[in-house]
Amino acid sequence: MNLLGDSVLLRPLAAEHVPHLVEIGREPAVSRWWPGIDDGSLREKVERRSGATAFAIEYEDDVIGLVQYYEHDDPEYRHASIDVFITERRHGRGLGRDAVRTLARHLVEGRGHHRLTIDPALENERAVRCYESVGFRRVGVLRKYWLGPDGSWRDGLLLDLLAEEL
Repeated sequence: MNLLGDSVLLRPLAAEHVPHLVEIGREPAVSRWWPGIDDGSLREKVERRSGATAFAIEYEDDVIGLVQYYEHDDPEYRHASIDVFITERRHGRGLGRDAVRTLARHLVEGRGHHRLTIDPALENERAVRCYESVGFRRVGVLRKYWLGPDGSWRDGLLLDLLAEEL
């Protein structure tokens, strides 16, 4: 099912999107935060073997990034988490915000989630501003949370959004 935002269209990830996303994954502004975007990892997402449900983000008939979610179905902790990346040539236009908001609405209204999380690198200020503009709130710092491309452990920032805050 396609999801229509104010400016972007989210299409279920398909094999035809993979070459565009591999190219975007090589951009320094993307690979710094998302190392390892390659043909194999994206094909796992296409085939739904990664555990994520992924969408290509399109703007003006151009693939500009990827947004995905994971659902945590334990009834006591049920929620969804979101990840996103956008080509650097489209940064600063509100398209990432539109993609995150569009997916968040789908997860709340269409999938019945009461809470969403997102966990960017603490130092990824652009991403944090984007998520906060959608309504996500800071929960706390995840110390030495992810292994950066340089081989050092980096802090993450946990943010969440409750359905009534969307």
